[in-house]
Amino acid sequence: MNISFRQLKLLLAVADHRSITAAADACYITQPTVSMQLKAMSDEVGLPLYEVIGKQVFLTAAGEAVAQSARMIRDEFDYLQQTISAMKGHTEGRLRVAIASTAKYFVPRMLGNFYKQFPNIDIAFEVLNRDGVVNRLKSNADDLYIMSIPPADLDLEQHRFLENPLVVIAPIDHPLGAKKRIKRKELIDELFVLREAGSGTRLACNAYFAEHQFQPKVRLELGSNEAIKQAVAGGLGLAIISKHALSQNLASEGLQILKVDNFPIHSNWWIIYPKGKRLSPIAKVFFEHLQDWA
Repeated sequence: MNISFRQLKLLLAVADHRSITAAADACYITQPTVSMQLKAMSDEVGLPLYEVIGKQVFLTAAGEAVAQSARMIRDEFDYLQQTISAMKGHTEGRLRVAIASTAKYFVPRMLGNFYKQFPNIDIAFEVLNRDGVVNRLKSNADDLYIMSIPPADLDLEQHRFLENPLVVIAPIDHPLGAKKRIKRKELIDELFVLREAGSGTRLACNAYFAEHQFQPKVRLELGSNEAIKQAVAGGLGLAIISKHALSQNLASEGLQILKVDNFPIHSNWWIIYPKGKRLSPIAKVFFEHLQDWA
């Protein structure tokens, strides 16, 4: 099968962006060139590699098979480049990191500090919901992943990172805010604004609810911590949210943390990657940087 490394990189760009135009922009070539190269690859394989549904491009089963091998080849080539660079006393190349959305409140600072030490590194940084991170993890699209609840059905290397306390927040004028201790039963009639089903925060909340046999009255489910904070400040209910998502001056956001029994819910952030994955020299250095930071 006569397929070039350049063609494989184009296919990966299409898989990542789900758009011929966006893939062309990312690879700094024209759209007709991408289309021509994809057709040449499909002809070489003997099967179509992608299909267009609506305005999005999706890989076919054959396309996914080629893309999976393309990622392995790309990773091996990146590993070789970084190994040679390290032998020369340099640290340069590409670092790919995918994180669950709540981690955006602290990981960028860590990346910034890392970049100051190693300015020749090119960082690809994806912020996604938990399902998005899991999908990238399954396809081995990145070097490292940071999330609060790793999927139990995958064979992973898991390293405990930072604590991720979940607290109950309320509007600044909520009457329960004056109490030094709030029993869980006092929340029975309260309405809640919670993260969407499947998110790490929601999974931790559901485990807490099941353990303590507490059934919250859910008014809204939202996919953004910022939207949840705005909803709570607007009086739509209480919420359970990562303390990392809260500013130092909560009152300025119209919010307060309630002192509820058995809170905060204790969970952790994890650095994960597929078991057996060979971390690149840059990924190893960044992994150590994260652990030092923690």
